[in-house]
Amino acid sequence: MTTTEVYGNADASYQAAGAINGIRQLVDDFYMLLDTEPVARDIRAMHPASLDMARDKLACFLSGWLGGPRLYSEKYGSISIPVFHAQWPIDQAHSEAWLHCMTLAIARQNYSASFAEYLLRQLRIPAQRVVQASSNRRAAQQTWR
Repeated sequence: MTTTEVYGNADASYQAAGAINGIRQLVDDFYMLLDTEPVARDIRAMHPASLDMARDKLACFLSGWLGGPRLYSEKYGSISIPVFHAQWPIDQAHSEAWLHCMTLAIARQNYSASFAEYLLRQLRIPAQRVVQASSNRRAAQQTWR
């Protein structure tokens, strides 16, 4: 079994990310980059001035998503990431800008190369689903006009 096959099993990804403290550091770095990377300007504008709640929600979500404690559902209830994000007009460029910031944030962590690659590959899945959900919502709205 290779190292990358371990990720995704039980809490292996959660542990590789540094548990909740490591995830919170990743999220802090991500939102710092969202504030400073020019390519992320449009995404940042979709957020309120204070990113405190967004930081907590993303860290809590990633905790459960990576196999750790399901902090998001304990604190905020259930969520469907694509459905939640469909309220904004998110297109492929937004998705790529989000992934760009996440790539840079991941690179700032003390992750193994195999985990960093695995994590980014996994994050592409919900990023693409958000684009699809937003596109489907826009298409449905135009149908009703």
